[in-house]
Amino acid sequence: MNALLTLAGVHTHIGAYHILHGVDLEVPEGQVTMLLGRNGAGKTTTLRTIMGLWKASQGAISFRGEAIHGRETPDIAQLGIAYVPETMGIFTDLTVQENMVLAARAARHAGELDTQRLDWIFGLFPALRKFWLYPAGKLSGGQKQMLAVARAIVEPRALILIDEPSKGLAPSIVNNLIGALRELKAQRTTILLVEQNFQMAKALGDTVAVMDDGRVVHRGEMAALAADESLQQRLLGLSLGAHA
Repeated sequence: MNALLTLAGVHTHIGAYHILHGVDLEVPEGQVTMLLGRNGAGKTTTLRTIMGLWKASQGAISFRGEAIHGRETPDIAQLGIAYVPETMGIFTDLTVQENMVLAARAARHAGELDTQRLDWIFGLFPALRKFWLYPAGKLSGGQKQMLAVARAIVEPRALILIDEPSKGLAPSIVNNLIGALRELKAQRTTILLVEQNFQMAKALGDTVAVMDDGRVVHRGEMAALAADESLQQRLLGLSLGAHA
């Protein structure tokens, strides 16, 4: 598979702290790549560095063969890359509708949103239609996560970076998210997904990269990692089987 996104020898410093120590990563086009690792391994920093929120101090990041390291975040987003942070990044004082309009580059008001795509999003997340005119801050945790993902897909994006979307959510909501992300995958949207829910990783992942101490220490097929409990124990300190 062709790599849509490539990181080569990427280092990131945050103040005096050296967080990423030469990350090498390829994200194949049209697939879901899982980025796994223990807490503090550098996963979130990797996503934020790709988006230009933190600048790579060394190494190269390319998207569709074009260098993007050193660019500003809005310029990176304009290339067709969306980011769903762990904090969700929604505007709690604005309505669901207003949040969606702000996320749509081609719309200045709700009337300019792509109604066909909006209906598709409502099919994935029916609660957003129900609470369309509600302040986003009044949504439940699961509904806020749905809104965060919906904002990222309100327009077609080539690549979506998602940081721990299932964190703190009920199993039924997690299953809803899995279904929505499978739909995106079926449309050949490329996804780089950080996730601690290993059943979600197993259900969605095509390829996997495991990080430890600011480096990628394992790359391969997600199915192969899911089938090898000794490798899971060595890389992650636990097994997928324990979370079945």
